[in-house]
Amino acid sequence: MKHPEREEPTGPGAPDDETDQAEAPTGPAPEVAPEASPEPLEAHPPAEGREAALEAELADTKDRMLRALAEVENLRRRSARELEEARKYAITGFARELLEIDDNLSRALGSIPQRAADEIGFVKTLAEGVAMTQKALAACFERHQIAKVTPEIGERFDHNRHQAMFEVESNQPPGTIAQVLQPGYVIAERLLRPALVGVAKAPATQAGEPQASGDAPGERIDRTA
Repeated sequence: MKHPEREEPTGPGAPDDETDQAEAPTGPAPEVAPEASPEPLEAHPPAEGREAALEAELADTKDRMLRALAEVENLRRRSARELEEARKYAITGFARELLEIDDNLSRALGSIPQRAADEIGFVKTLAEGVAMTQKALAACFERHQIAKVTPEIGERFDHNRHQAMFEVESNQPPGTIAQVLQPGYVIAERLLRPALVGVAKAPATQAGEPQASGDAPGERIDRTA
């Protein structure tokens, strides 16, 4: 007996060979990146080398720290010194102006005859008042480290403290002070005003010959003979 051939269903429910079959992918196959091989580990330096490097770094850091501390200390000392000098010499200009007042008080006392001061009452009172004023000014100078420099006759001429106004023949050795015209002053060991002096010179051996010191008579000098 022959079986009838099975007919494939048709219609809306029939399978569609073209649509139901999965489409095969087209184009080249994607490339697969090769796995990265692990990098070799760096070789660690020996322990002795690390210790030497650390010790060198520590020594360098210590040296830089000591240098910084030394610079700070030098700056502190310099600032303290500058502050002290500013405190000492801040009144230099004002003190120099007061010196003229002291000079005038000395001239006023020197112009009063001793006999008039002894016999005339108001002259004596005036002289005492001027002397007291000068004494108070001297005390003020002392409080601010201002000292009078009065050279001695026969003292060696010092160009750091004296100013020579002229040369004069004298029985004093050449190059020494023969006359004091005006006293000088210092403030805290710094010259405030030089003393004005006349300096002795060597006498001429014969008339018309140059002086032994090599300077012309009456020539002003400002050096040590």
